[in-house]
Amino acid sequence: MTDPNAASRPVQAVVLAGGQGSRLRPYTDDRPKPMVEIPGTGTPIIGHQLAWLAEEGVTDVVVSCGHLADVLQKWLDSADLPLSVRTVVETEPLGRGGGLKYAAAHLPHPDRPWYATNGDIWTRFSLRDMADFHTERDAVATLALARPRIPWGAVKTDGFGHITDFIEAPPTTYEVNAGVYVFSPEFAGLLPERGDHERTTFPHLARERRLAGFPIPQGAYWRAIDTAKDLTEAAKELAALGR
Repeated sequence: MTDPNAASRPVQAVVLAGGQGSRLRPYTDDRPKPMVEIPGTGTPIIGHQLAWLAEEGVTDVVVSCGHLADVLQKWLDSADLPLSVRTVVETEPLGRGGGLKYAAAHLPHPDRPWYATNGDIWTRFSLRDMADFHTERDAVATLALARPRIPWGAVKTDGFGHITDFIEAPPTTYEVNAGVYVFSPEFAGLLPERGDHERTTFPHLARERRLAGFPIPQGAYWRAIDTAKDLTEAAKELAALGR
């Protein structure tokens, strides 16, 4: 049976892999953050991302490089990848929005929608469902939303100030930007040449009700890899999931 939504789903993506990764030192002293391996997997973060994108129907990826770009490029050249990948390097700092715009200009299908993901995100959920959500809401941009666990234990109290329970690392009550996106073709034209789109383009679209938020399904795996502790926790979680 033919899937009526297939034609509107992206087959191309941008991976933002240019960050310094200073909080992950010493792992990032000789490699960019997306090239850091999650212990026990034998594969760098970006390898997991590219495999996931391919599973979700993506055929072409543009990787935006920066810090130690040659290390990432060398790995991409030697790896057996499940999709077509090209890299771009900013010749001067453009900011997050400018960098995204520069990378998007190298996508093979400028008239079609595209995914984007931050290079330090390790997740698995249905991008196809997210793309359908984006189309149904006639959005220009859709953000995946996660509820990460806070790094501390929490307590519950009653109305008299008595502690009634302890909760170890509960999920936050707020949804956060999960660093995974679906963009319509016109989005690239709304990005700044330089600067941060999260302070310009996103608020503008939100005021117009053209910015959507897709909650990552409960039980789907998501973690931002920012610190050495995140690496350790990801390894434990993935081992528990049997991955």
